[in-house]
Amino acid sequence: MKKRIDAIAREGETSRRLQTMPGVGPISALAVETFAPPMEQFKRGHDFAAWLGLVPRQASTGGKQKLGKTSKMGQRDIRRLLVTGAMAVIRWALRHGAPSNTWLARMLERKPPMVAAFALANKMARGIWAMLTRGEDYRGPEIGSAA
Repeated sequence: MKKRIDAIAREGETSRRLQTMPGVGPISALAVETFAPPMEQFKRGHDFAAWLGLVPRQASTGGKQKLGKTSKMGQRDIRRLLVTGAMAVIRWALRHGAPSNTWLARMLERKPPMVAAFALANKMARGIWAMLTRGEDYRGPEIGSAA
């Protein structure tokens, strides 16, 4: 079954493109390609991340913004796959050491791994939106780099 999934994921242009991002494998790529609506439906990457349920709740009043826990109100399957992929990247970074002064290294210094995984999954969702709307492969530094 795994070989068949890998073969299907290599055939499609979208799933092949998505797999260029660290933390996105064949199953995650096929899930995004299959279950996510067209990316043109979302105005920006934040909207796609919100649709997945990877954005913190906001309680704003008087111009003061308070961010709470992640809403988890969106598409459960893709969100779970992205968080799993993010945890794989984080486990690798903890074992081998994330490059110093990167976004991921700074996040892991001050947050528990699971919180960092949700933040990384949010970042991955925004990257997926950008990749699919622009029709590009993943480019740029490693997923944990500055930005």
